[in-house]
Amino acid sequence: MKSRIVLFIFAYVVWSLLTWVPDWQHIVIGIPVAMLVAFLTGDLFIARPHTLKHPMRYWYFIFHYIPVFLWECFKANIDVAYRVIHPGLPINPGIIKVKTQLETDTALTFLANSITLTPGTMSVDIDREKGVLYIHWIDVKTKDVEEATRIIVRRFEKILKKVFE
Repeated sequence: MKSRIVLFIFAYVVWSLLTWVPDWQHIVIGIPVAMLVAFLTGDLFIARPHTLKHPMRYWYFIFHYIPVFLWECFKANIDVAYRVIHPGLPINPGIIKVKTQLETDTALTFLANSITLTPGTMSVDIDREKGVLYIHWIDVKTKDVEEATRIIVRRFEKILKKVFE
């Protein structure tokens, strides 16, 4: 129930910021919209809403995760663009298995989305019980689980652990 209340407040604040004109129509319609979002997705949002009270989590997310994600996304875009421009470049696609130490659904979702949004990689499946992600990689550099984990997962995992766990 707490996660739905937190999500309602968060959704209403986002609604208010997106419809910045503070008139009564936007304020009134924002309440049922935020309630609908909280009702439909409240159990998916976060299981432990008390973790949202720690300001250092926001610090790590804004000043550590976002810059790292943007930098990795930039590097991957350059790599994929270079492969498109130079079609003779070898492409070695494949699905690899990587390990993760993340346990919460939110952290795993952020990790999988971070990998998918970085060009050249895409999360295919998550096995939460084993702590394993299956990832399609445009140029498989190694089939070793530990090495692939170091290359793909570790850059995001350290930060996401501080933010969500």
